[in-house]
Amino acid sequence: MRAWLRKTYADLRGSYWFLPAFLTLSALGLSILTWWIDTRVGSDWTEQVNFLQTTKPEGARSLLSTIAGSTIGVAGTVFSITIAAVVYASGSYGPRLLTNFMNDRGNQFTLGIFIATFVYSLMILRVVRLPDSNGYFAAASGQFVPQISMLIAMVLALMSVAVLVYFLHHVPHSIQINHVVADIGRSALKSIEKRYPDQHDGESWQDYDLRVGVPVFSQKIGYIEVIDYRTLGNTAQDQGITVRLAVRSGDFVHPGVALMWVEGTMGDDVEDKLCNAFALGINRTSAQDIEFAIDELVEIALRALSPGINDPFTAITCMHWLSAVVTSLADRDLDRDADGRHYGKNDVYCLPDDFDHYVERSFGAMRMSAAANDLASKLYIDALATVIHRAAKHDRADSAKRQVRLLVEQARVLLDGPALYELEKRKDALLGAESGAPHGGSSMHDLA
Repeated sequence: MRAWLRKTYADLRGSYWFLPAFLTLSALGLSILTWWIDTRVGSDWTEQVNFLQTTKPEGARSLLSTIAGSTIGVAGTVFSITIAAVVYASGSYGPRLLTNFMNDRGNQFTLGIFIATFVYSLMILRVVRLPDSNGYFAAASGQFVPQISMLIAMVLALMSVAVLVYFLHHVPHSIQINHVVADIGRSALKSIEKRYPDQHDGESWQDYDLRVGVPVFSQKIGYIEVIDYRTLGNTAQDQGITVRLAVRSGDFVHPGVALMWVEGTMGDDVEDKLCNAFALGINRTSAQDIEFAIDELVEIALRALSPGINDPFTAITCMHWLSAVVTSLADRDLDRDADGRHYGKNDVYCLPDDFDHYVERSFGAMRMSAAANDLASKLYIDALATVIHRAAKHDRADSAKRQVRLLVEQARVLLDGPALYELEKRKDALLGAESGAPHGGSSMHDLA
């Protein structure tokens, strides 16, 4: 249940409709509150304020109608522009980045303010009484104008204008490739800092056998969005069993895929409790899945290096941020995280988040495409140089050095002439003469 609640909370925060719906309901409640205050206070107080003038019923109706009509029209335009930006992002950066644009708080807030202003103005418009009306709260003349509500409507209208100016700047800024990549990179760095708060101490967890006991298979289909490690640990302690996870957050599972292996005797409802610690969805999310942000950066880089686009500078930007992400991982203790998860703690053993895996998932995934481009291949080595220098302090540099060797080996097939010569020089300057083969030909087996 806790995993489902965390998933639902994340879905609501990231949905495109939640913030506009919340602002709309707030505007509805605010209209009722200000109308109630107006019926108690009246409109005589406006005569005591010099810069305020009492609004007449005809003027109030005209003003509210104008505000309501214009804001709902602009709201439709805002929604259309957002959809156009989303379609552009899908075609240029990849369909997996659609969620980033749909979850943009600036777009959600802009749409919400316009709809909220429309609803508020509409609700106040219906209580304005002309002199011949017979409203319950009408004055002796029969007219009723909620003066405080009118001021709030004006404030919301001015806020809508300010939000519109912000939106016109925000949309083109948010679809700039450097901004998109930077947002993904910062999100990954924040996730790493939150998930792995401890510095690496030079020690690593022992190699446990994770396939011991009875397998517990998934009961649903989808991507694992949240794993509730606390529930797993409590259940394991209460039942006297040992749980060894067979999956990570972000993995796709279905009936027939083992979620975990359980050693010990399980009660009747223990298997259901263990399965309920996993929240599944149709999409991968960044809640517990650092690899999701890494994959997004890799996808943008691979698209940029494709022959149809041929934009090495975008790929270089992705490499820069991947270098920052992997370097941050090199400093972290990947054996324990902020959720209290530790390999072997509370009778729960997790799959290792090992540094070599992250290096292969990031730089290894784009190695072939980078090797085919003169500029990208050079910056590939430069980006890994930062990782190597930092990882060497923790004896984790071997995997990054291996990626440099494999890149050069691939480039010997795809590049020639001065481009290959310059790449060899960069590789030699970084790694020295470490078991390097001559330019003519080394095997992949030797380099691996």
